[in-house]
Amino acid sequence: MSREPLTQTIAREVDVYIAVSHGREVSRGLGFDDVDRTRIEIAILELTRNILAHAERGSITVREIERNEQRGIEIEASDNGPGIADTTLALRDGYSTKQTLGTGLPGVKRLMDEFEIESQVGVGTVVRARRWLPRRRERGGL
Repeated sequence: MSREPLTQTIAREVDVYIAVSHGREVSRGLGFDDVDRTRIEIAILELTRNILAHAERGSITVREIERNEQRGIEIEASDNGPGIADTTLALRDGYSTKQTLGTGLPGVKRLMDEFEIESQVGVGTVVRARRWLPRRRERGGL
């Protein structure tokens, strides 16, 4: 990979937009189209807002990734907040502990190709979400 990961501390509203800008920059450099770049930006927006709402402080790291000759982007959100007691429940549409719509984590999971969450009450939460560039059709093939 040619680019170092970009990490942004999330502690203020302005940090949200800096993190989204990092995601836009990396996804554009990788060659994602407008639709996928928007998906990535929304995922970062949701993850950063969750950090502010639930943990008050954390970080977002955006990095280029590669697996089996396929390139993509990974967004990692981490915090030392209260943690999530039931991650299955937290991934259910409409569930919220902060009187929001409860669409953040489930939405990120739908927008991205891969989604992982690790959380421990009293320790914090780490979310990793990946989006892969579509594989190109082989020349002359279908």
